[in-house]
Amino acid sequence: MTNQNNTTDKNVNLLDTVRRLHFVGIGGSGMCPMAEILHHKDYIITGSDINESDTLARIRSYGIPVHMGHRAENIGDAEVVVYTAAAKQDNPELVAARAKGIPTLERSVMLGLLTKKFANPIAVSGTHGKTTTTGMLTQILIEAGRDPSAVIGGKLPFINGNGRVGKSADIVCEACEYVDTFLQLHPAISIITNIDADHLDYFGTLDNIVKSFHQFCLQTSKRIIVNADNANAMRAVEGITNAEIITFGRTDKSDYYVTELNEEDTVCEDFITVMYKGERVCRVSLRVPGEHNMMNALAAAAAAHGMGVDGEHIKKALEGFSGVHRRFEILGKFEGVTVADDFAHHPTELSAVLSAAVRMGYHEVWAVFQPHTYSRTAMLLDDFAKALSIPQHVVMTEILAVRETNTYNIHTSDLAAKIPGSCWFGSFEEIADYVMTHAKENDLILTLGGGDIYKCANLIVEKYKERA
Repeated sequence: MTNQNNTTDKNVNLLDTVRRLHFVGIGGSGMCPMAEILHHKDYIITGSDINESDTLARIRSYGIPVHMGHRAENIGDAEVVVYTAAAKQDNPELVAARAKGIPTLERSVMLGLLTKKFANPIAVSGTHGKTTTTGMLTQILIEAGRDPSAVIGGKLPFINGNGRVGKSADIVCEACEYVDTFLQLHPAISIITNIDADHLDYFGTLDNIVKSFHQFCLQTSKRIIVNADNANAMRAVEGITNAEIITFGRTDKSDYYVTELNEEDTVCEDFITVMYKGERVCRVSLRVPGEHNMMNALAAAAAAHGMGVDGEHIKKALEGFSGVHRRFEILGKFEGVTVADDFAHHPTELSAVLSAAVRMGYHEVWAVFQPHTYSRTAMLLDDFAKALSIPQHVVMTEILAVRETNTYNIHTSDLAAKIPGSCWFGSFEEIADYVMTHAKENDLILTLGGGDIYKCANLIVEKYKERA
């Protein structure tokens, strides 16, 4: 495990000395919001990408030039080149920038520099729930008239995008722990939704993950909102004195907690009441299902309330929150079958989403899962099998390699052997045909995974429409 923490420090004043920035992969979910914010702060922005998308259309609407394809000449007279983590080091634009002596910064480094331009940066971290919590908090702050800027890892319907340009001192951003990218940030306020064993290909051990979150806490200057029900998160804040520690959880042992849970101590389908040290903040009817979303809402409410937002604005925003892209996103209902898609790709996330799904009143749930990386699948094989045993039916793809080679000698068949009745196919076409043949009225087809499984969901929708 290496630490990239010093990268921001050596470039700390860079945005004070340059005006022209070029973004390699400007259409990416982490790149587009930063380009927008910097454009509105009067920097001259250009960009390049290889795929047309809604985000590129949005970028172009501001008059930002976007080149299709990557070529050396695209960088023009840029003084800094910012690149997505997906860009290879032999990308012609990066090669050209280095040849000219132009600084090249990975996306997370630029995010660290950008947030320093705001007096009140708020960073949402955690193994699970970051995007939803970031979206919820952004929506609350907008509803309260605080006019925040935002960098969100998914599209928030409320703002019709995954980023926002505000005029206040507030910026809300998602803080990802993978390869310690969140250590580029020095927030005033941090949220830790939870800490779980993930990205072990980088961290190696859970203890190393906790240590990285502890360092993140040391870089927070004002307040840390932490999940008291998560032992690893509480380990991360041990010994922290540089910021106030505020806890949230399911019992009144936490500073912020909820009442009106059902007899199984899970979220009530109708209402939850958010409490702060014995005082009622607001009573909320959530539109997004599951106990995990109740905890995300509680974290967002705690952060906003601590910033002075009143209960009525928190209530109105949370009741209007319909989710973010790829977080139990309902794509439609066809022949009585509901089709939905979710980003869940870790056993804890799968357990939360599938537990919520089977309680939602569908006749049967068809989980269509794409395993994501060999390392995660191999290291958490039994946990995946347990989570995927929750729904009535499980259909899987082959493992998506992402950045890895299969040195683990792991295959989807190894996972399927641990899940009675499960099956897997080599193509989305085969999966779509299989689930559409077997799914019945009032069933749910739910695609799950952190890769491109959403394409399978879209294919199922297309096939249903063609059949109609």
